[in-house]
Amino acid sequence: MADGITQGGGAAGGGSGRAEAIRTFPFPVDLSLGGVGLQIGPMGAGHTWHAEAPLHRVHRIDFHVVMLFGDGPVRHMVDFAEYEAAAGDVLWIRPGQVHRFSRAAEYRGTVLTMQPGFLPRATVEATGLYRYDLPPLLHPDAAQRAALTAALAQLRREYEDTDTLPLSLHTAVLRHSLTAFLLRLAHLAARSAEADRQQAEPADTTFTLFRDAVEGGFTRNHSVSAYADALGYSRRTLVRAVRAATGETPKGFIDKRVVLEAKRLLAHTELPIGRVGAAVGFPDAANFSKFFQLHTGLTPVAFRAELR
Repeated sequence: MADGITQGGGAAGGGSGRAEAIRTFPFPVDLSLGGVGLQIGPMGAGHTWHAEAPLHRVHRIDFHVVMLFGDGPVRHMVDFAEYEAAAGDVLWIRPGQVHRFSRAAEYRGTVLTMQPGFLPRATVEATGLYRYDLPPLLHPDAAQRAALTAALAQLRREYEDTDTLPLSLHTAVLRHSLTAFLLRLAHLAARSAEADRQQAEPADTTFTLFRDAVEGGFTRNHSVSAYADALGYSRRTLVRAVRAATGETPKGFIDKRVVLEAKRLLAHTELPIGRVGAAVGFPDAANFSKFFQLHTGLTPVAFRAELR
């Protein structure tokens, strides 16, 4: 939804390719200035990633999107959670996340899109590009917003200046400018996540270790005791740390991650229900359906039908 960028272009299906399926839209590199893996420009009404993509419908993208809002409020769904952005807020959507634009609101501000692989691995790690545990909606204060706005404006000037430098140097300058912006953004996201966990003891790494272990093992392991044993903590210690950090039980934290992954698979693939269940650790389809309905109020079949 940007003036002059990501308009028209092809699309890749996210499953069988049927018209009613949730679509996955690739980064339209052929529409970026100079063919680089980056686009930046103003958001505006009436534009889409692709001509075939009605943005008010649930869809997936395989690239990063950062929107700095100049007006609001705007409601936007990311991974089945609704967020309301005000003027000055930043929304960061990562590759693979399911999302949907608001039909009722106009999007004003600046949008940055970036193709995975545009930045080197060291920069990707330093900027936390794939930290899906960080909040997508950020609320910078006045000083942070001024710094982000200035960095984004500089990046846009470099992006639009295609005549001063040869393409190889132009791309190198863009990578450096983009890195400066993303480092600021990543710092803001990390501080925001830290504020959300302010009840946790600052020196306690128990929850961090548990969170990382769940992210790596939730498709196979749903047992709180197994995670506690693997991390070398008592179950009571793990319960206390997770409650302090999130306000919920370790079992609730694990189940929430499993449900999110199941929703993603139901939304953007054509996998049979049994295979979706198996992918998130339920070999028995009936048990998966009961689990999913318990946590969402819908059967997997009904949830998928609501999105089509």
